[in-house]
Amino acid sequence: KTGHLLNTTPWKQQVMQIIGTVSSALTITFILNILNSAYGIGSESLPAPQANLMKVVVEGVFNEDLPWQWIYTGMGLGVLVICLDLIQEKKKSSFRLPVLALAVGIYLPIGLSSTIFIGGLLSYFANKRNENGILFSSGLITGEAIMGILIAIPIFITSNPSWWKIDFLNQINLIGYIVFSWIIYSIYKTSK
Repeated sequence: KTGHLLNTTPWKQQVMQIIGTVSSALTITFILNILNSAYGIGSESLPAPQANLMKVVVEGVFNEDLPWQWIYTGMGLGVLVICLDLIQEKKKSSFRLPVLALAVGIYLPIGLSSTIFIGGLLSYFANKRNENGILFSSGLITGEAIMGILIAIPIFITSNPSWWKIDFLNQINLIGYIVFSWIIYSIYKTSK
């Protein structure tokens, strides 16, 4: 999909995948140590829901105490959503119910789920198949990850996690809301 969006050849893609894999392998240990020292992986500041989910499953398997009632409930919800989506597909409805969206929405924290929901609404109202919106959003996701690492470096160096604390009703936070609103508008405009 990425190669199609960027009009690249499979050969160039594979070369860049090799470069990406090697560079990731060389830097990931250092970056994870910085993030763990700054925030604590699995903490409230860096929840790491996928890692926690895998941890719970692995511990449940080894301790033989998986929460089967939750697993059966999830399976039932999954089957229900798949059936409802098939009904929507037969009706040729533009509104679909992908089971993956439900699954991700269940285990991710509400702060992440709400931004995913806003992105879904933007995609629905702008144009579902617009490649510019996908590229713009992918850049925002990458930029957010890079900023998280850059913000963690001073915490790692100084061992002072409170240097970045911002009050909810602070003027700086108001600027954040304005920038967030501008980003939403920019994604919509780019996708349209």
